[in-house]
Amino acid sequence: MWLFLAFLAVPLIEIALFIQVGGWIGLWPTLGIVVLTAILGTFLVKSQGSLAMGQLRSSFSRLDDPTEPLAHGAMILVAGALLLTPGFFTDALGFALLTPPVRSAVFAYLKKRIRVQRFEMGERHPMDSSEQQPSNPDKGVIETEYHEVHPPKKPTHGNSGWTKH
Repeated sequence: MWLFLAFLAVPLIEIALFIQVGGWIGLWPTLGIVVLTAILGTFLVKSQGSLAMGQLRSSFSRLDDPTEPLAHGAMILVAGALLLTPGFFTDALGFALLTPPVRSAVFAYLKKRIRVQRFEMGERHPMDSSEQQPSNPDKGVIETEYHEVHPPKKPTHGNSGWTKH
C-alpha cells in the first residue's frame, strides 16, 4: 500500500512543483535548473560513490563489518537515480541522500528496524576442542601428485567409415 501511495504522490508533487516554479521563473529557466541538477548530481554521485567504494575496500581489508559502507553505497545509488529523474522533489531527496549526515541518520534508522540473524567474516574452520591449531604457516595447503585419467570413449553410433573410435 505504501509503495502505491509513493508512486501516486511523487508524480503529483513533481507536477505541482513544475507548475509553481515554472510560473515564478518561466519555462526555460525551469528546464535549465532540471538539466543543471542532473549534471551536478552525476558529478556528486561519482565523487561520493568513489569515497564509498574506498570505505568498503578499507572495511574488507580490515575484516570489519561492511554493512555501513554497503548501505551508504546503496543510498548513493538511489540518490543518483533520484537526481537523474526530472523534478524538484526527487532532486531534493537525491541531494539530501548525498550528504553523509543524512545517510548516517537513515542508516541508524534502518539499523534499528532491521534485525540480522547471522553474520560471518572470513573463513571458519570448525575444530574439536581436542584438536590443536596447526602451527604450519602454510596451513590449508596440501601437496600432492596427480595424473589425468581419461574415460574410454564409447561410440554414439555405428562405424560409418568417416570416424575412428
